[in-house]
Amino acid sequence: MTDIILNNLYLILLLPLWIFLIIMVGRFFSVYVNKAIIYSLTLFSSAFGAVLSLVALLKLQPNTILEVGIPFITINNFRITCGLHVDRLALIFASVLFIVSFLVQLFSISYMKNEKKNYRFFALLNLFNFAMAGLFFSPNLFQTYFFWELVGVSSYFLIGFEYFKNEKSIASKKVFIINRIGDTALITAIIFCSYFIYSYAGNYNLTTLSFVDMNIISTLVYAYTSTPLFLIICGLFIVGCMVKSAQFPFFTWLQDAMQAKLPVSALLHSATMVATGVFLMLRLTSFFALEAHIFKAISLIGLATALVCSLSACAQNNPKKVLAYSTSAQLGLMFFAIGTLNIKAAIAFFIAHAFIKTTLFLTLPKENESWNIPNFVMFLFAGLSLSGLIFSGMVTKEMIANNIGTTALTIFAIISFLTAFYITRIALVLLKKNGFEPTKPHLLELITNIGFIILNIVFYLYIKKHAVYSISAPFWTSLTGWAFVYILFAKNAFCKIPILYQLSINGFYLDKFYTKVICKIYDGISIISNFIDKNIFSNYKPIISISKLGVKSAYFIENNVFNNSVNIISNTTNKLSIFDKKIQKGNVQYYNAYAFLIITIILTCLILVYTAIMSFIGG
Repeated sequence: MTDIILNNLYLILLLPLWIFLIIMVGRFFSVYVNKAIIYSLTLFSSAFGAVLSLVALLKLQPNTILEVGIPFITINNFRITCGLHVDRLALIFASVLFIVSFLVQLFSISYMKNEKKNYRFFALLNLFNFAMAGLFFSPNLFQTYFFWELVGVSSYFLIGFEYFKNEKSIASKKVFIINRIGDTALITAIIFCSYFIYSYAGNYNLTTLSFVDMNIISTLVYAYTSTPLFLIICGLFIVGCMVKSAQFPFFTWLQDAMQAKLPVSALLHSATMVATGVFLMLRLTSFFALEAHIFKAISLIGLATALVCSLSACAQNNPKKVLAYSTSAQLGLMFFAIGTLNIKAAIAFFIAHAFIKTTLFLTLPKENESWNIPNFVMFLFAGLSLSGLIFSGMVTKEMIANNIGTTALTIFAIISFLTAFYITRIALVLLKKNGFEPTKPHLLELITNIGFIILNIVFYLYIKKHAVYSISAPFWTSLTGWAFVYILFAKNAFCKIPILYQLSINGFYLDKFYTKVICKIYDGISIISNFIDKNIFSNYKPIISISKLGVKSAYFIENNVFNNSVNIISNTTNKLSIFDKKIQKGNVQYYNAYAFLIITIILTCLILVYTAIMSFIGG
């Protein structure tokens, strides 16, 4: 088993990267231009990754960790390694990643068939899989951060695939910039932790913040820092996870990401980019466990996000925006589960949400097109599951709601009601707007959606045997939401709530706050900085004099030191070559004399140096 994992699991990372390079380099040299080859290689990469991850997951024993690493950067006693960290958590996330990617790629073959330069689209899908798999199998926080950034870059390329369209180009930039907030918080926390370990711990191997040693590392950081500083470090980690998983108040970027192609939206919202925050949160649970208040804060953040985003989804008319708010809300429930230390429920709901949310995206009608009956039925099926009424969505949500307290259960029930409302409402809005069409969906698209429905049912059958749950308030409120949704939709009851409706339709004004207030503050800081640079530093005589002195000194050193040194060496070498040319007379006796003279000089110098050293040592 060990040999299989260590010798073959690295292919999960390298195969998508290799195919990305084949497609891009081959296209550049006009070698691999056949679409069938591109499709086959891409599907093979994801299928291979899914099979290998699932087989390893089935054979790997619980609480078993397999790790392999090689030195990457060494600076004195500081060494960063890269490699693989294989445990059940990484294999679960990788399995879901490659299963979802395979089916989304299969869907994309039909969806993108008339798109220009679709080879670049499939190449970017492979790059995205490489980045995600690299993050899941990272052995330490430094490698995690590298792939964390690569996930952001590849997402930026996928969202901005149609870069020539202004709105999509702006959306991809906005997504990339907002994610820099979380990335900055994460790297700051990593540097803080590594600094304290390097400065105070005797074991320099811990400075890379390996996940195998995370219990020891978290204990040492807690011991070497004051409580406020430790809370700040934990807060930075949490902010990094919050931004990546689109939690309150950073969820606005996910709505802009809806400018992407439908398969990209399905991929980003299901089990990939937004799941990285949840994954890292699970990796750092031992870190947060040292302060009880941290988990309470995480659960509150999750509940607040779920409530705010569920309310915002109720007022939207764009189906992709509804699903975007829904994604933030469901991820909020995962954060809540982690905050209540219900780790199994969080992981189970992550898997269920991946299959459900991808189905919801891929069954949406294309823009300005009518709905066909099979897709409409499958959309309602997935909506029922997301609401917590049938199959895996029901079981996993009831797992989260198990023993959470009256207040939290009440809020959870309200969220379930709102979920049922906005899912059914958007289905009715689209049905009223576009209606049905008699045409059948494309065969590959139909196979993909049926595949996700089957996965939903299969996972339900599996989790039902292993989960502890009971039907509670969230189920009944969700059922009530479906029962009353037509009344609320037909009478526009939600729209008549003055303050709440305005808050919901505007996303609680967070996006406007960022664009109107934060951007103006940033512009003001830029104007002040420009004024100081031009009118103070540029006209301040001491600074100008010092700058001129530096330039003059550099000029003097360059002309009188470096240039003269080069000239001296050049002239000396030239003279030695002329002298050597003169003594080359072809007489062996001369050569022997020269050799004897040189050896005598060298030996004399060595004797003098040795005598001086011995005299110094002898006192």
